[in-house]
Amino acid sequence: MKRRRVVVTGLGTVNPLAHNVDDFWAALLEGRSGAAPITLFDASRLDVKFAAEVKDFDPTNYLSRKEARRFDRSTMLFWASTQQAIDDAGISYEDGAPGTERAGVVCGTGIGGIGTTQDQMDVLAERGPGRVSPLAIPMIMSNQAAGAISIGFHLAGPSTCTVTACAASANAIGDAAEIIRRGVADVMVAGGMEGAVTEFAMAGFNSMKALSTRNDDPTGASRPFDADRDGFVLGEGAGTLILEEYEHAKARGAHIYGEFIGYGMSADAYHITLPRPGGGGAARAMKAALDDAGATPDDVGYVNAHGTSTPANDVTETLAIKNVFGDHAYRLPVSSTKSMTGHMLGGAGAVEAVIALKAVSEGVLPPTINHTTPDPECDLDYVPNEAREVSVKMALSNSFGFGGHNVSLLFAAV
Repeated sequence: MKRRRVVVTGLGTVNPLAHNVDDFWAALLEGRSGAAPITLFDASRLDVKFAAEVKDFDPTNYLSRKEARRFDRSTMLFWASTQQAIDDAGISYEDGAPGTERAGVVCGTGIGGIGTTQDQMDVLAERGPGRVSPLAIPMIMSNQAAGAISIGFHLAGPSTCTVTACAASANAIGDAAEIIRRGVADVMVAGGMEGAVTEFAMAGFNSMKALSTRNDDPTGASRPFDADRDGFVLGEGAGTLILEEYEHAKARGAHIYGEFIGYGMSADAYHITLPRPGGGGAARAMKAALDDAGATPDDVGYVNAHGTSTPANDVTETLAIKNVFGDHAYRLPVSSTKSMTGHMLGGAGAVEAVIALKAVSEGVLPPTINHTTPDPECDLDYVPNEAREVSVKMALSNSFGFGGHNVSLLFAAV
């Protein structure tokens, strides 16, 4: 059976830079940072006192107050990005109406309801078992967002959740595309989220020595591929893509941002947090995405890198890109938008897929900001500090997660 084509007809995001795609894209091209002192809780006990929060987020712009009280912050963020994407795509389903069984959702998250977990553990310790919320378990579940979106938007087709750390929402997009390719669904909501700017998560990542400690310069703290990088900035946010079978989209006159053409996965099989030295696992994921698309390395015009601003990741990813693209690697623009958004963990892959699609459709590449001191081991074109107008035929987006999960997604202009 001929594999069905998959296109993207809707985009949505809520993240540290903006609450919608247009404002987000403008902020990226300006090179704006979303990092700032923490306001979501009292960070005075922490060594690292800044993060990239979603600022001034009001869930009641999307949900009733009753609904919002039943959701973890991460689910609220994904609901908001999904509502945007569904509206952007111009699709809607009534409960039980024709077509609902051909529409589904795959949502990715790295940690799930960690904010609710911390809050309810505090309730347990301070007020006793009888005061723990009866909604605690549903709010903590990693699959709460997928279930909520399925129920709220009447999506009766495949509904599932990917939990592969920082690769989770990239896996969600790839898995959703495969569901359409196989003919099981015509429309899929795909993406993911994280709402992990909590005291517990900050303390845990800091104990691992994973975070930048630049309390005196939050906006300059995330500096991927720069010689002075010292760790990532924890972020939060959500991104959603509406994936649709090409003929289905064409028949209803949908706007198409680009085509999903390649999905690559691999495992480092090396260490629970560190990437395999040399980047062999990451390279295999990128090669697999190219092979899936029937594309050559020279076809790719932009890579949105995982680019966390940690010493190990950035060198390893640079080596992996050289492995895959050979001499073309030195002509290939590569940028890390985590320099602006921080690292949104399970939400990063989806938000960065939105960026890759905008790069393809708009012909502009967002920069890697804070790139001031070249690292001899990171010697590619990282689009330093200023956006660049470039016509892009294909864009690759990389997401690598703790546990050795590597995912690459390839998008093309239509």
